[in-house]
Amino acid sequence: MASTDTTLKATGKNDDLAGLEAGLDALDAVQTHRTPVREVLVKKVLPPLLAVSLVLLVWQVLVATKVTEETKLPPLSAVWGSLTDMWVQGTLLEVIWTSVSRGLLGFLLALAIGTPLGLLVARVKFVRAAIGPILQGLQSLPSVAWVPPAVLWFGLNDAMMFTVILLGAVPSIANGLVSGIDQIPPLYLRAGRTLGATGLRGARHIVMPAALPGYLAGLKQGWAFSWRSLMAAEIIASSPDLGLGLGQLLENGRNNIDLPGVFLAIILILVVGIAIDLLIFSPVERWVLRSRGLLVKS
Repeated sequence: MASTDTTLKATGKNDDLAGLEAGLDALDAVQTHRTPVREVLVKKVLPPLLAVSLVLLVWQVLVATKVTEETKLPPLSAVWGSLTDMWVQGTLLEVIWTSVSRGLLGFLLALAIGTPLGLLVARVKFVRAAIGPILQGLQSLPSVAWVPPAVLWFGLNDAMMFTVILLGAVPSIANGLVSGIDQIPPLYLRAGRTLGATGLRGARHIVMPAALPGYLAGLKQGWAFSWRSLMAAEIIASSPDLGLGLGQLLENGRNNIDLPGVFLAIILILVVGIAIDLLIFSPVERWVLRSRGLLVKS
């Protein structure tokens, strides 16, 4: 009888421990159920639409009440007219694609160069001491400063454009990866070496996954530098051989004293930058956070 009571008590304790463990697991678990479309629209889409609508409303009020002259701030109807004219002429998508294709290709080249460079700087002390300060200085240098020498080196062609993009984006990508690697807990690296993950294997299985948040931040900043560098190059270095991009569209508006065309170019440049971030970088960032249990859906 005593042994039976002891068994029941042990079983009860085991059940209690199992329940406690399950409760702790439930607290730590990240909920991954799909968010309803309506909730996504309300939380993600509606706020920026309201903000844009407010800006457009203020814009229209300033024009309608004559607070500012039309020679300084064109009416929305004039900007819309410029947009529809380009659409009817069939040049709108061509202009956007000219710049977007250059920007994405330049960013991919910068990614291919900046990633191994960042690994080298982060993992080799001599290289870090020699190149690290240079990368920091290059990142703080305005991209527009590279346009004149790039034109003298290569002339008015795509090679000049990609050179400006690389000199603007590579330091950001490399420094982002270096920052991410510096924030890796030393325990991870020691555990990797213990398991035989050294050299390229350690970089692939330990260093890169652990440094992913910082690396991703560097990629986002690298894209921003790529896009800004490209716009600076297209504005300053114009040639019929280069085709018509968004930067050249902006410069043509200034030369022709076409203020609606200038504002249209600015809006298109802004829209493309936001679209790339929302369509590419934001989903990747959410995936990284979710995989690390840092993004909980309610």
